[in-house]
Amino acid sequence: MTGWAGFNVAAAIALSVVLVPSAALAARCGNDAGGFERWKQEFREEARQRGVGRRGLSALDQTVYATKTINADRNQRSFRLSLSQFMAKRGANSIISRGRSLKQQNARLFASIESRYGVPAGPLLAIWGMETGFGSYLGGSNIVSAVATLAYDCRRSAFFTEQLYGALQLVDRGSLSANSIGAMHGEIGQTQFLPANVVKYGVDMDGGGVDLIRSRADALASTANFLRAHGWRAGGGYQRGQSNYRAIQGWNAAGVYQQAIAIIGAEIDK
Repeated sequence: MTGWAGFNVAAAIALSVVLVPSAALAARCGNDAGGFERWKQEFREEARQRGVGRRGLSALDQTVYATKTINADRNQRSFRLSLSQFMAKRGANSIISRGRSLKQQNARLFASIESRYGVPAGPLLAIWGMETGFGSYLGGSNIVSAVATLAYDCRRSAFFTEQLYGALQLVDRGSLSANSIGAMHGEIGQTQFLPANVVKYGVDMDGGGVDLIRSRADALASTANFLRAHGWRAGGGYQRGQSNYRAIQGWNAAGVYQQAIAIIGAEIDK
């Protein structure tokens, strides 16, 4: 499952406009670990001025330069696969089989989500299965360190600065801690949300507070909320050329990934 994180990162970069206050760009980016601690101190002051609280600042203080995250960010190869190769690599047939079973087992939850957001079970299960194997592997990276490293890195500093502010906001809320673990680029939970998207689209579906890590209900409802915000309309088709396909494109910028969601989702929904 390693390397899955990059697809959502690419989607967010390609399909989102990120506005970063000028002050947030004052901390000097770098391309290796050498300047990370200096950058962190500069950024800490900016974060304090922007309203990040004690818990968020403490989490920032504990971050370390995430070499594995940088290496993964430089070597994303699944984009080059054909659709058939991608489907085989992701285990599409297994996702379809287990997805159908989970759809039956969680019929009430999926009915409630579809009633509220208009998104049927199939594409949600396709995303859940491809992102984390239905919650079986959520990643092995420290979330705050991963996004801090990418905010410091000059390659996409502006975009990941907003993700870092999102992560620190979640720490202040108590939704994350300094030690929370996620995917290589700092994605969170069972369907792998970037931190700023948790802030924007996170949903408390079961009354326990927004928790995309431990609550499958929250993760699936938040995914449906994201898709609705990106153009999903109840009752519309979601294959290529149909109205809701653009919402799937909002989830992920990689063409093979978009097609896989649509194909796998349709098979689950049969």
